[in-house]
Amino acid sequence: MAYNILVVDDQKLIVKGIKFSLEQDGMTVDVAYDGEEALELARENQYDLIVLDVMLPKTDGLTVCQEIREFSNMPIIMLTAKSEDMDKIMGLEYGADDYITKPFNILELKARLKAILRRSSQTAKAPEKPKGRVVAERGFVMELETRRFTSSGKEINLTVKEFDMLEMLMSSPKKVFSREILLSSIWGYEHSGDARTVDVHIRRLREKIEADPSEPKYIHTKWGVGYFFK
Repeated sequence: MAYNILVVDDQKLIVKGIKFSLEQDGMTVDVAYDGEEALELARENQYDLIVLDVMLPKTDGLTVCQEIREFSNMPIIMLTAKSEDMDKIMGLEYGADDYITKPFNILELKARLKAILRRSSQTAKAPEKPKGRVVAERGFVMELETRRFTSSGKEINLTVKEFDMLEMLMSSPKKVFSREILLSSIWGYEHSGDARTVDVHIRRLREKIEADPSEPKYIHTKWGVGYFFK
């Protein structure tokens, strides 16, 4: 399958290197060098994934990520400065699916990118899910083939990682998943970050499906262990 990727960074040498490497793997790559150009391309095209730098001219990457999330759930990998932990957390808060720190090895970036693409395609055709959907009590419905989630008939937009994580939790109610299991299962590789990646996604899910995220009824914490769906 030929994937369509958007790479956004104001450092042209980095963009050139990523573009060349991905095209060697048969992918189609568009590029942008500032936030405004990135938003224009994202609105005009349906990308399988966006590689997005945090530090961009005209409109910064975090704002770009946030604005893209208003009209699309296409996967986003943020590129962040190695020392800026807050950029990583903010990227996840604003809707990014993953992050990688600069300087990075192109092989690691490709592994992250391919893991997200593979997880997305495998979820849609998983044979063990009856009739392509998972149904939970209290009005939650997850349609795997269309990757559509509704609550009492109202559609709720989820990012790729949010959808995958909620699917995993809902498919095994009351089963406690550790942060390590969620990282390896959802991200599909040995993640170089820490438990905050999972925690941020859980918090975002609670904000979207819980009436009161501070007192969740559905996504619960097993202190010292992980999370489960009830």
